[in-house]
Amino acid sequence: MEVRFESSPRETKSMNTQELRDNFLIENLMVDDEVKLVYSHYDRVIIGGAKPVTKTLSLETHAELRADFFLERREMGIINVGGNGVVEADGETHNLSRLDCLYIGKGVKSVTFRSEEAGTPAIFYLLSAPAHMTYPTRKLSKEEATPTTIGDPSTSNRRTIYKYIHSEGIKSCQLVMGLTVLDKGSVWNTMPSHTHTRRMEAYFYFDVQEGQAVFHFMGEPQQTRHLVLQNNSAIISPPWSIHSGCGTANYGFIWGMAGENYNYTDMDPVAIPDIR
Repeated sequence: MEVRFESSPRETKSMNTQELRDNFLIENLMVDDEVKLVYSHYDRVIIGGAKPVTKTLSLETHAELRADFFLERREMGIINVGGNGVVEADGETHNLSRLDCLYIGKGVKSVTFRSEEAGTPAIFYLLSAPAHMTYPTRKLSKEEATPTTIGDPSTSNRRTIYKYIHSEGIKSCQLVMGLTVLDKGSVWNTMPSHTHTRRMEAYFYFDVQEGQAVFHFMGEPQQTRHLVLQNNSAIISPPWSIHSGCGTANYGFIWGMAGENYNYTDMDPVAIPDIR
């Protein structure tokens, strides 16, 4: 498990391209028959990927956690962006189709991942946060996630939002999670932008077509920076940073948050003319 420490706005201002990528971009998250994890010191969130192809993968604890098992003091959200897959949590089987979500609460000792077909493997995106309360394991399908379509083709941001783990959906201790799919011809996400200093956020970009890219904008509203990324890459977004993206074609992304406030709508908007 890789560990990433925090960077303040002051030092981020002076980072070059490679330093920005080293601190905030997570590449190669989905590797055949591996579980990859990155521990961020922003709200101690763990960002991960599991891509079982020919074998069943287990979620193991790590020395950094000082825990007997991974979810001893944590909760986890899982969204499948690949083929049909199966997650077992303490022996209970959960079948996840594409864009289905599974929440696993604190105290579950055994978690495994497998694909139904090696030719079309499941691709599980994982997000985990510390938890002081226990909530039951629960699955929510894409169709049950109360999709909401917002934006406008004229501003290239027509998109559908699916909320999974939040106060009116799957209950959790502090984790909030869902995904957004952009319409064909739309490329902007989370614009107008916002910050929320009460919680960090992580983005995972998927369905970025081969040969295309996403330009992810971060930084303080008046001191923005950008990162260029390809498919199945994640971004660590500090609480003080905006988090918006523009693609060379449409795509999807999973958003997830943890921190002080559990309210999905808690954000500090930044007007487009005020961004620098």
